[in-house]
Amino acid sequence: MADKKEEEEKAKEPEETKEEKTEEPAFPPTPPLEAAARRLERLLGGGVSDKDRLVHTYSNPSKIVKRWLGTSSGATGSATMADISAAASSLLDPAGKCAAGRQLILKATGESMETESSKEPIYLTCASDREIEAWLLSLTVRLLWKNETYAEGFALSQEGIALLMAHLEDARVVTGMGASVASLFPLLARMYRYRSLNAEPLVSTDATLAANLRRDMVRAHGMACLRRDVDTQATLLNLMLHDLLHASQVEQAQKLLANSSFPEAASNNQLCRYLYHSGRIQALRLEYTSAFSNLSQCLRKAPTNTGLGFRIAAQRLLIVVQLLMGEIPDRSVFFTSGMVTELSPYLAITQAVRRGDLANFNEVVSTYASRLEQDGTYTLISRLAHAVVKAGLRKLHISYSRISLRDVAERLGLPSATSAEFVVAKAVRDGVLEATIHHEDGYVQSHDLVDVYATREPAEAFHRRIAYCLTTHNDAVRGMRYPPDAYKKQLEASRGIRGKSDDKTDEEKAQELEEELEEDY
Repeated sequence: MADKKEEEEKAKEPEETKEEKTEEPAFPPTPPLEAAARRLERLLGGGVSDKDRLVHTYSNPSKIVKRWLGTSSGATGSATMADISAAASSLLDPAGKCAAGRQLILKATGESMETESSKEPIYLTCASDREIEAWLLSLTVRLLWKNETYAEGFALSQEGIALLMAHLEDARVVTGMGASVASLFPLLARMYRYRSLNAEPLVSTDATLAANLRRDMVRAHGMACLRRDVDTQATLLNLMLHDLLHASQVEQAQKLLANSSFPEAASNNQLCRYLYHSGRIQALRLEYTSAFSNLSQCLRKAPTNTGLGFRIAAQRLLIVVQLLMGEIPDRSVFFTSGMVTELSPYLAITQAVRRGDLANFNEVVSTYASRLEQDGTYTLISRLAHAVVKAGLRKLHISYSRISLRDVAERLGLPSATSAEFVVAKAVRDGVLEATIHHEDGYVQSHDLVDVYATREPAEAFHRRIAYCLTTHNDAVRGMRYPPDAYKKQLEASRGIRGKSDDKTDEEKAQELEEELEEDY
């Protein structure tokens, strides 16, 4: 019995020690914004006691910042003004080169600049202070936009862009510390994007502001091209196209599209936006084949785990373009997850076009007119009346070898037989039908069905497929990364020449491997 009591007491001892450990005061957790900022500082080579010295540098810091922005999206999703103000107070040095940005953030958030803390704050070093300043400014502008305080958000974004341009001007010549200016490019593009979002509601009431913004974007786009800023260049090009389309200046947008080139190294999201804008411009200019190609590529490249609204907008436009090309979209498209409600008007329009009933089509369009105008597809759908008539004529052509013009008018919902005659004549001229109109007797005589393989349609279909395969192959080749100077080593090996790399020591080879890994990162 005594042994059992001793064992029970020993078993209770660790439980008591655990309870004592849990009662000990723990260190307060680091706020998410501050933790993300400290991580970027380590990635860019900071975090040492000397604020003006870097541990290491990267040849492509823009790539590091873009990856960091993607991984820190979770910390910024639930951030508030108080969180941003606290992060600016604890990270940005009030006596450093980011003091102006710190004051802007604290003024916009409405928080006090004095913080009560038992220990002295550890400010960021020169490796990441400019980047974190721009990041916190962009978060503040985004919160102002979400709170619908567009004027304040626009003013803050203008001041933030001016600060970033000042940093770019100061760092034009790379200093001996190894500081690089390329790490600010993704954040500058982000600031331009948020400025456009805040300016869009203000532009509708102020035409002067719209003209000034266009001039500023054109100037900034030219400067981005000169300094090889791929992120800002792609973002500003998409913003200019969106602005021109929003103002219904299709011809100006087409001129911009024709006289500019989209950078190949831009991000996938910007490429999707560019393809969407290009497809919209081409659809409005009756270039339906090119529009279909760009919109299809846009949907293939769009991310499937986010951006549902963008995918819905692209899918709407693609459905309308397919109908204008005389094709009927697959039924499964209208029942995609998350798009059923948004695509229900387009399903009704597609069914009306497929039946070829003009009266039913006009009824459906009038029912959803306000919704279509809100989606920006009403102008394109109003062109579908001719496609509805052509679909009805094809059905009649297949069903009847001879039919009167009066019956044609009744089946298609046309006002008279004379209108039906004009419509049939245009369809015959366009090659939709193979028929002869007997005007005196008032009927249409269909010709025998021609073998489709005797026409040019199979060759055109094969041409489209081959063009798609070649485009996919070229994109895949561009996406592949080859080791540098690999062909030289093979050439030297085939000629029996010993390369210089054989004379290198193991330490030199290890150093080269580390440099390549840093570049890849």
